[in-house]
Amino acid sequence: MSRPVKLSEAEIHSKLEALPGWSLEAGKLHRQFRFGSFVEAFGWMSSVALVAESMGHHPEWSNVYNRVSVDLTTHDAGGITELDFTLAQRMSELAD
Repeated sequence: MSRPVKLSEAEIHSKLEALPGWSLEAGKLHRQFRFGSFVEAFGWMSSVALVAESMGHHPEWSNVYNRVSVDLTTHDAGGITELDFTLAQRMSELAD
């Protein structure tokens, strides 16, 4: 499998337009998800964990009660790659 390639700033900004709720913060894709309860937030995190593991790509995230804050970057590539956008899209789909 080939190594992920860091996207250019122009590519990142273009792709962000198609990903509602996500922004660029400190060089990472960022979004805060809010759920109805802690159990819903934790359930979502469990679902995302299965997807992330299957991709071999793991988020930086934290959970406080019904909120989950997510930052995505590809450390091996030194920035944001297609993997980050793919995982962000799956996270958004699972949150709907």
